[in-house]
Amino acid sequence: MSDAPHIVSDVMTLPVVAVGRDARFKEIVRAMEQRQISAVPVVEGEGRVVGVVSEADLLPKEEFRECGLTRHDRIRRRSALAKAEALTAEELMSTPAATVRPDVTLAQAAQIMAKKHVKRLPVVDDEDRLCGIVSRGDLLRVFLRPDADIEEEVRRTVVSYLFPTVSHAIHVSVRDGIVTLRGRVHDASLIWVAERLVRALEGVVGVESRLSGEDAPRMDPRPRSE
Repeated sequence: MSDAPHIVSDVMTLPVVAVGRDARFKEIVRAMEQRQISAVPVVEGEGRVVGVVSEADLLPKEEFRECGLTRHDRIRRRSALAKAEALTAEELMSTPAATVRPDVTLAQAAQIMAKKHVKRLPVVDDEDRLCGIVSRGDLLRVFLRPDADIEEEVRRTVVSYLFPTVSHAIHVSVRDGIVTLRGRVHDASLIWVAERLVRALEGVVGVESRLSGEDAPRMDPRPRSE
């Protein structure tokens, strides 16, 4: 099993629904409805991403359909009004598009989504050509990783690495992605390091550490019965 973190290309969706600059309003809505998606990339030429049309870009047309606005409101909401009057993807799209490269880690992709306040990112190559799309749901797939796989990686990459002389005496269990560590170690200062390393492993939901140093009162390492 590889210890390398998953990257966007591991989870991105293919094929991708995209539209051109001249795509009409109803064509865009129909594409979103048919594929049950909340945004579509706008491409030109050989598939270079130039923008994204999201539900937020489409909703002003409905919002202002029967809404009378004062002159002050029209000035304040000029951008939204422009969207309400837009007819094509070029007029509707948000640009520049927030995009991500296929070799970016899932954690980095999640940070970009949070920073840009978007639910999905077009995945582009070095020439900004569309090669996939990644959504919040795609990033969450890592938490479906089997508990047995997580346990094996914790033992191999954390316990055996930090506590090689006592690794056999450290109990590791994983349930629903929550890792529990029990046992006594020579160097208590490494306990927080172990917790941090385990928490960084993909698929780990939480860490419960019951590790103690050799000078701590001796405790029963066996899990308590429920």
